[in-house]
Amino acid sequence: MNDAHLHMVVNHFPIIGTILGLGILITGIILKNNSVNNTAYALFIVAALFALASMSTGEGAEEMVEDMPNIGKRIIHEHEEIAEKLAIVLYLLGAISILGLVLNIKNHSKAKFISFVAVIVAIGSVYLTTLVGTSGGEIRHTEIREESIDSAVKNSVDSEKGAPVSNKSEPKEYDR
Repeated sequence: MNDAHLHMVVNHFPIIGTILGLGILITGIILKNNSVNNTAYALFIVAALFALASMSTGEGAEEMVEDMPNIGKRIIHEHEEIAEKLAIVLYLLGAISILGLVLNIKNHSKAKFISFVAVIVAIGSVYLTTLVGTSGGEIRHTEIREESIDSAVKNSVDSEKGAPVSNKSEPKEYDR
């Protein structure tokens, strides 16, 4: 198994784990149930660990795919920059979650406050996960790139007008 394969295996859990953890934490707060909150904290901690694994394999994955056709260095760099921001936020969320677990176990008065802090950081994390997931998907799935959608709409409009439609796509800036 190479770095690109490992990256594909581990990169989904930080996204899914954070989204699920946010939903579980909000449920725990509404139900005033520390066991549910602790479950969310555990998910956030695991998501942070998987983010570390994903960041560790990302560079090797980049080296393997950056020179493939229709994959440009710019789109990979954009994905990498957003992923670095997400990793920092997930590491912070993991640390907050460890604190939340400890405070819940000790029945500390600040445990409720920490759960609200975790929700706020998790909301920011979920936003960043959507950006990272989309930019990562665009690396290999050219059909979801914005310019592919624009091109398809233009071709559709041109074909309705009776203009010849070219199947040949022009190279994009990030393909160079």
